[in-house]
Amino acid sequence: MAYSNLQIFVVEFLGTFILIVFATGSIVYDAEIFDGGLGIPFAALAPFIALMIGVYSFRRVSLAHFNPAVTIGYYITGHISKIQVVYYTIAELAGALLGSAFVLTFVGDKASLGANAPNHDFAIYVIFPVEILASAMLMGVIFYVVYTRGLRGFSGVAIGGIVALDILFLATVSGASMNPARSLAPALLSETFENLWIYLTAPYIGTAIAAVLFRKKFQAQRAVNYE
Repeated sequence: MAYSNLQIFVVEFLGTFILIVFATGSIVYDAEIFDGGLGIPFAALAPFIALMIGVYSFRRVSLAHFNPAVTIGYYITGHISKIQVVYYTIAELAGALLGSAFVLTFVGDKASLGANAPNHDFAIYVIFPVEILASAMLMGVIFYVVYTRGLRGFSGVAIGGIVALDILFLATVSGASMNPARSLAPALLSETFENLWIYLTAPYIGTAIAAVLFRKKFQAQRAVNYE
């Protein structure tokens, strides 16, 4: 069944909203209630749950991007058109902004609303490649499950899992955003712009690298399907 761009817009908006509420709201909640005591494991678990909800709820309609960098990856591999990139990106940004507004209104305003921040104990030439790597691994897992399973079965666990693992192991270096919308929304509402450029550039580079590597596989798959 083919879905309209409006339907895609709605589910991407909702999915991104859910992701931002969980991903950033967990950080703010931890800061408000536990003074940061739950730490990175809690911050990793929350988006894992959100992505499972989003992937299993909306995968049939939009392939469950919820991330402008992932959208660009799908465009590079030919899964979506230029006009769909616009629909996806606007929906993702709008959903993220509403998600951050929800967190500000109902959870609290600590921890810069969950805005990403790198660990400046590391040099930028370490931080930036690590953020690229985290984003490339996310895109790679997404493409793998799309290519092999068509977003069925354990796809939500796999996609949510790689985000959680990236956060667990790489957030202490780069912040492990992997998602420009996830970084932009809390940064705008909390006026925390110092490190934003990292998260508006590195995720796109990472997903583009993965898309270029997977593009031939998808082209071959389409060729087989047309034979």
